[in-house]
Amino acid sequence: MNAATASRPTDPLATFLAGLQAGMIAVCWMLAWLGVSAMWQRRSFWTAENLMASVFHGPGALRWGFGAGTLAGMAVYFILYSLLGAGFALAVRNRLTGLGTLLAAIVFALSWHYLWFHAIGKTVMPLVAMLHIERATVFGHVIFGALTARFPAYLNSAPSPPEAPPLA
Repeated sequence: MNAATASRPTDPLATFLAGLQAGMIAVCWMLAWLGVSAMWQRRSFWTAENLMASVFHGPGALRWGFGAGTLAGMAVYFILYSLLGAGFALAVRNRLTGLGTLLAAIVFALSWHYLWFHAIGKTVMPLVAMLHIERATVFGHVIFGALTARFPAYLNSAPSPPEAPPLA
């Protein structure tokens, strides 16, 4: 079987790892967007991370600039959204076309946003739910969804083992 006719592997572990990788890259871009949009609104680049850190550190994490609590907020984003990417990849695998995967990932990301920031957030993390920038966060989740949909590209990124030479 040559590379042109090879189908994507559906191994659950490979799919999980590809989704984890896609989720990590997607959350990096989402946080970059949230930082830039916060600066446009004359806030700190680290506003989103500091808000998420307030879950652990309380209102003391809400500060201008990068602080020790910012790392906790970044960790929450990285862990949670990487796992969301992996979960999405496992749920979708290769069941949809490219456009279908993209649309499903964006709907998934926006659904997560409304669940996390509106349903769960109001009780578990009221400061985050109250102080996050709604439009920028929604668009950040669109970015996250669009980039998470690229998980199939990471399925084949691992080098395959070399084939054994034919015996003479």
